Amino acid sequence: MRLVVIFLLLISSYCYGQRNERLLQKGWKFSRTDEPAAKQPSFSDKNWESVSIPHDWAIKGPFDPKWDKQEVAIVQDGENKATEKTGRTGALPHIGTGWYRLPITVAEQELEKVHLLQFDGAMSHAQVYLNGKYVGEHPYGYGYFYFDISSYLQAGENLLAVRLENPPFASRWYPGAGIYRNVRLISKAKAHIKHWGVDVTTPVVTTAAAKVRVQTQTNQKEGLFILQKILDQQGNVVASHQDQQSFQGTFDQYLQVDQPRLWSPDSPYLYQLITQVFQAGQLVDQIETAFGIRSIEYNRQKGFLLNGESVKFKGVCLHHDLGPLGTAVNKAALRRQLVMMKAMGANAIRTAHNMPAFEQIELCDELGLMVIAESFDEWQKPKVENGYNTLFQDWAKKDIQHLVRALKNHPSIVMWSSGNEVPDQNTEEGAKLSLYLRDIFHQEDPSRPVTVGMDQVAAVMENGFGAAQDIPGLNYRTHLYEDAYKAFPQGFLLGSETTSTVSSRGVYKFPVAEFKRKKYPDFQSSSYDLESCLWSNIVEDDWVLQDDKPWVMGEFVWTGFDYLGEPSPYNEEWPARSSYFGICDLAGIPKDRYYLYRSRWKPEAETLHILPHWNWAGREGEPTPVFVYTNYHKAELFLNGKSQGVRVKNKDSRLDRYRLRWMEVPYEAGELKVVAYDQDDNAVMTEVVRTAGKPHSLQLMADRREILADGQDLSFVTVQVVDQQGNPCPLAENALQVQVRGAGKFKAICNGDPTSLELFHLPKMKAFNGKLVVLVQSDQTEGEITLTVSGKGLKKQQLSLRAKTSW
Repeated sequence: MRLVVIFLLLISSYCYGQRNERLLQKGWKFSRTDEPAAKQPSFSDKNWESVSIPHDWAIKGPFDPKWDKQEVAIVQDGENKATEKTGRTGALPHIGTGWYRLPITVAEQELEKVHLLQFDGAMSHAQVYLNGKYVGEHPYGYGYFYFDISSYLQAGENLLAVRLENPPFASRWYPGAGIYRNVRLISKAKAHIKHWGVDVTTPVVTTAAAKVRVQTQTNQKEGLFILQKILDQQGNVVASHQDQQSFQGTFDQYLQVDQPRLWSPDSPYLYQLITQVFQAGQLVDQIETAFGIRSIEYNRQKGFLLNGESVKFKGVCLHHDLGPLGTAVNKAALRRQLVMMKAMGANAIRTAHNMPAFEQIELCDELGLMVIAESFDEWQKPKVENGYNTLFQDWAKKDIQHLVRALKNHPSIVMWSSGNEVPDQNTEEGAKLSLYLRDIFHQEDPSRPVTVGMDQVAAVMENGFGAAQDIPGLNYRTHLYEDAYKAFPQGFLLGSETTSTVSSRGVYKFPVAEFKRKKYPDFQSSSYDLESCLWSNIVEDDWVLQDDKPWVMGEFVWTGFDYLGEPSPYNEEWPARSSYFGICDLAGIPKDRYYLYRSRWKPEAETLHILPHWNWAGREGEPTPVFVYTNYHKAELFLNGKSQGVRVKNKDSRLDRYRLRWMEVPYEAGELKVVAYDQDDNAVMTEVVRTAGKPHSLQLMADRREILADGQDLSFVTVQVVDQQGNPCPLAENALQVQVRGAGKFKAICNGDPTSLELFHLPKMKAFNGKLVVLVQSDQTEGEITLTVSGKGLKKQQLSLRAKTSW
């Protein structure tokens, strides 16, 4: 039976005054069809697939090199001749047309209200119909958009239909497909606050008091009364103000918060602003806005200042896909990503190269991660044939306006980005274009600066493009930092995209040396963290600049997690369908590099990590380099109890400044142990890696044992193959089967292998280097969930989880 959406007059947790906002998640029908009659109410969709939104129609595969096969030369890789790139956009079936339909029932009395339909993201070229009538369109798949559907609604049942089309050659990575973010139905009184009409800033911030400015746009020029209240996290009113004087319907108010709690990565404190609008004594509209009190400043002497204190960005770039979930937004998956980055010591993210999901920014507010919110990967000049270059002229201004208006109240956002490595940067006309876009951002939000990620550094030093930026962002080109600093007038630089070291989790190659665009027969990259692309570098090159040059404001590493598509350096090889850049793999399992970043970004926490694994049958007696990533300055390595010597970090040695290396360890099976020493030569921490025996059983480790019974929440369970003594088996490739019973269901599975063609939505997969991750999703009932994982010749293992209706 099809679920219908009914407008309710009753006040609920989402209903304030006469405003009601709800997510349209259930009851949708979907089909991969180009049948134009699909928009008509009389068209039968009984054989269509029932889906919930958010939804990515392509993530179930299968992987196939025919999907969006691109003949292209990747300039950054030094290519001057086009070659076939089979995995560039993930080799998933995202190309083509899809239709979505949803019935909406409206009571007669509700027709008096104003009704907005908002899409947080739909990939792509959306066309929206209601009751067979064309409502509007929005082509940018990453953009937010909405329509006033009041005049299209009728009493009783209505039919919403959405057509999406992904053209070929429109992306450089996997963009996803479908209505992959939330759809919101917003109903409000005739007199109301305009959409995204509350603007909160904190122009004066001290420890004694903060001035909070609230500008509220209403649709009535007169006759309204407004009341603003600021609540702390205990629900206490800490400031309030009322006003009946507006200018053309816009109220401009100042509220003072005494002894404010300031928002920062170390203390992400959020206040709640309640905006109420009254007409003739009656409450007609109310909006609640979470915000933070904080100040940001950029200057020549100290770089970036947050609340008056100099802060270096320790950031990562994140693509929008969620690995085995595809691009379908899931708050639990986003939270897991951000919590892992925060635990690594990151204090910032860059939403590369697209407008972020609302849920991602809400989590950054809550967790304390600063954000560069990015808009486009292309302007007028193309990177791919059907990219944003085809839309820029008609849509860029509106897309930026929607980005800023929707997200401007989030304290986590400290910078906007108008583009990434746009080919326009090579021209003087591009410099003028960058000023045009910068001015749109400034008109919408004068409180934040604008950057662009620039990779053509030699050109932008000459043509004025770099000088035109509020914040000059450099993508790679570490050898040109000094020249750029001298050429640009700003007095500082930002590593807007850095490193792009490549590695495969648990894979180690010999000989151990620095390589550019190194390829191997198995299409993997070495996890000794010394391999990169022609245009990129290893971590040391960025860290030396950040530590030694006070005018470098920090970095945003490419990338925090592997993502679907862009399998450099294996762009021409098949199968290779996801990236190697991630600090964590596609399943979200940390690679060795995670601990290298943690050792530097979070020095107050103990980190001691050994690589490689110690299962090297056939290498007996051969030199097998051992690296240790630690926050400590000194460590000693032991092999089967015999010291291999002490290593000390050396500021004068590029490769020994941040990691400890033993290059001549003769392999023999057994125990590899490292002991870390503090500044007083006291042994303070020990880590051991042992040669594992044959795979015997499994270990299951959940990121969360309790999840919310809302039908959306997830537990990510890492499955590890171990020997009879419980030692991890680093080479295990056992085929594993998964079963979920109780108040939950199997959602997806992923092993992090960038060459695997196994499907994420089937409950079976081979382990990759001894591990994989199972995603368990809650139902909408409270109860126990039992996960069982088994494999031939292995002792099966069970794990109990619990779904709860409330916390």
